[in-house]
Amino acid sequence: MESTLLRVFVSVANKKSISLAALELNFTQSNVTLRIKQLEKNLGYLLFHRVPSGVILTKEGEKLYPLASEIVKKVEVAELKMKNLTHQETLRIGSGQANVALRLLAFIDKLNKKYPNIQLEFYANANPQVLEKLLDYKLDIAFITGVPNHKDLIILNKFYDDLYMVEPKSLEYNNTLIAYKQDSTHYKFLASYEKQRGNLDFKTIFIENYEVMLGCVKAGMGKAYVSKMIIDKYAYTNELKLTKLPNELETHLVCRKDYIPMIATYLKKIKL
Repeated sequence: MESTLLRVFVSVANKKSISLAALELNFTQSNVTLRIKQLEKNLGYLLFHRVPSGVILTKEGEKLYPLASEIVKKVEVAELKMKNLTHQETLRIGSGQANVALRLLAFIDKLNKKYPNIQLEFYANANPQVLEKLLDYKLDIAFITGVPNHKDLIILNKFYDDLYMVEPKSLEYNNTLIAYKQDSTHYKFLASYEKQRGNLDFKTIFIENYEVMLGCVKAGMGKAYVSKMIIDKYAYTNELKLTKLPNELETHLVCRKDYIPMIATYLKKIKL
């Protein structure tokens, strides 16, 4: 059984759509359909039912899915390891948005100077999505805010984040938390902090731009929780009230235990 057929099967199962799987795989729809039919012919079972919204797995497809997913994942990992067998050819980096703003450019600059031939790929999102891709072998390393307590991960390095709650200098302002994303670790920490203080009726505004976030705080629209480096970067240090809160939200550079980059020694020493 060809692993390519299983890869197509897994993609269609995940997307619940022939057309979406074709986009993900960079195949034509007819090519995907042909490969699914070929796999069904090889196995002697129908694997998908067509429904108005796309496709769903048959009972036989449901039994095949976990086995196929495991095989596809192992093949992908084997291909990546062979690709980086003698040197680190590619490095796929994940990061939350705060770390993109804080240290990703400096990290890229240092990597390019030390390893100019490494091809770098990036993925930015909230911590949960970044961790999901890292655990699924879609990323090699990731910057994670807070301690990533997961048995399959190891910490390569850690970086101190000088975090502050920022409020307008005026005494009165809206009971609103201003955050980058709902899934952001900084927002979750501030929301938990406010609830512990008895503030249970706050509202939330999500703005995916740190400069705009700080501007909204200054205008009295609410409070936020951000790094001092970001506050300084946008020249709001003297424009806002800054309060240091007790926390353990250091940033950790992590990777999978079973897929450690060849340049791990360098990554453990890098200063950002």
